[in-house]
Amino acid sequence: MFATEVRYTRFHRGAWILGAWLALSGPAMAQSEATEPSGIGPEVSELLSESSSRLRNLYAVRGDRPIWQDADSVDALVEALKELDADGLVPSDYRPDDLLAASRAALMEGADAGTRARFELRASRTLLTALTHLQRGKVDPQRINDEWDLSIEPPSLDLAAISRALDDGDVSAAIDLARPPYEPYEQLREGLAHYREIKRQGGWPALMNVEDPLRPGDTGTEVTALRERLAAIGNDQLVAADEGYYPTIELQAPEPRVYDEALVEAVRRFQRHHLLADDGVVGPRTLKALNMSVERRIDQIRANMERARWLLHGLPESFVLVDIAGYDLRYFRPNGDTWRARIVVGQPYRRTPSLRSEITHLTINPTWTVPPTIMREDVLPKVRRDPGYLATKNLSVLSPSGKQLDPASVDWSNPGGVMLRQQAGPNNPLGQLVVRFPNDHLVYLHDTPSRGLFSRSQRALSSGCIRVEGVLELAQLLFDDTGTQANVRRLIADGKTRNVLLARHVPVVLHYWTVQPEPDGELAFRPDIYDRDDALIEALDRSVTL
Repeated sequence: MFATEVRYTRFHRGAWILGAWLALSGPAMAQSEATEPSGIGPEVSELLSESSSRLRNLYAVRGDRPIWQDADSVDALVEALKELDADGLVPSDYRPDDLLAASRAALMEGADAGTRARFELRASRTLLTALTHLQRGKVDPQRINDEWDLSIEPPSLDLAAISRALDDGDVSAAIDLARPPYEPYEQLREGLAHYREIKRQGGWPALMNVEDPLRPGDTGTEVTALRERLAAIGNDQLVAADEGYYPTIELQAPEPRVYDEALVEAVRRFQRHHLLADDGVVGPRTLKALNMSVERRIDQIRANMERARWLLHGLPESFVLVDIAGYDLRYFRPNGDTWRARIVVGQPYRRTPSLRSEITHLTINPTWTVPPTIMREDVLPKVRRDPGYLATKNLSVLSPSGKQLDPASVDWSNPGGVMLRQQAGPNNPLGQLVVRFPNDHLVYLHDTPSRGLFSRSQRALSSGCIRVEGVLELAQLLFDDTGTQANVRRLIADGKTRNVLLARHVPVVLHYWTVQPEPDGELAFRPDIYDRDDALIEALDRSVTL
């Protein structure tokens, strides 16, 4: 559980620390090796000249040697494509059975050179498509999320290493070279296999929708079902170490019908992993999470593996990561430490976007200019009902040029381009400090006078910007780590509104995860506060054109 004070953890590069998603730059595309005499023949060369640059580069690295000249190599390709199911991709996208059938015609004795050439390039094109999907994702996020503003870099495939693996007849090794080589991705992959095994074992029992919550000390068949439900996903507090993690195991409990202390702690652990109030009571929200089907959990894992493929490349070692659905911020510092804080993000109807940018400056003792959406939807209706609203909120009325106006002189039914601004002070919605980074969505990190909101388990409560607990300490770390000569506390104390430029910009990423591995290896499922999972799952399942 979070405490309100700042938490530090040592960040070991290459390791997964408390759900952090760290990605280093992907491997650069390998340079061409010494080439051998051409072996692909004029038919392939002619087709290759009209193909993608990536396909041409693959054969250039190989010195134009062919790849798919025998049944064994094709069989290995087909099996490797089918194994992409373990990465949450859809093997049928790559038509492995059709590829196998086509190979029999292309490789049979007497097959004409044109048929062989077309099959050679078809097989290589299929492999490169699969490698691209595995390294950078199958789905274009901008097609399913209007609020996506994160660039996805082109694939960076080590073609020389891939070629060597193909020469060894090891297509699986070639595919391994494209898989994101980071622990969080591997943990999601392992989690996918685990939940599929749970499905194979028959899933887990649904709990009855009882009217009254289940509480510590209760007894009955519902308690036994709860115990079995938690055992199904793997909870070592409830199962014998040598029995596995599935519903048929013999549970370790003197009386499985009793809601005892071990079960209470297991429920609290489940609640923490699902961003629920960890009170040990199975109320409506906990019951809903427990009754989510194993099929749904599998789809959520697949969706977040795709999100990982989008993000796990091109990130520096030091950056600020905002986990929107997890209500969490982490600053990976240049010295290897990680600073972590709870956050408040946008409500479902005013969503915090996904984006990449760079922190450029901080505003100390900020004024607050009411944003257009809040002005239109929230403030103006209140002003029209109560002319004294502006005075109670200490809001000044300004012309588009910044000149102060008398509120009585404004036609509030049609105020035109007037602005409303609140001066710096303890009740300012931005608090004492704003962390700014360029973006088209006008969002930023900031302080807040409403610090009690951080104690809630689910915190989609803002108008789109991100409120950060302990943001003053984050600001000082940013100053210190970038060589910016400034003291946050002193600047705030003098009461002046000012911008302080960072001596060096700091990358910031706002991203959205609904499944995340925890340090104990268990997967944490978060509420899909913006209803983004369904569209991504549907897109993942949609067939592609090769």
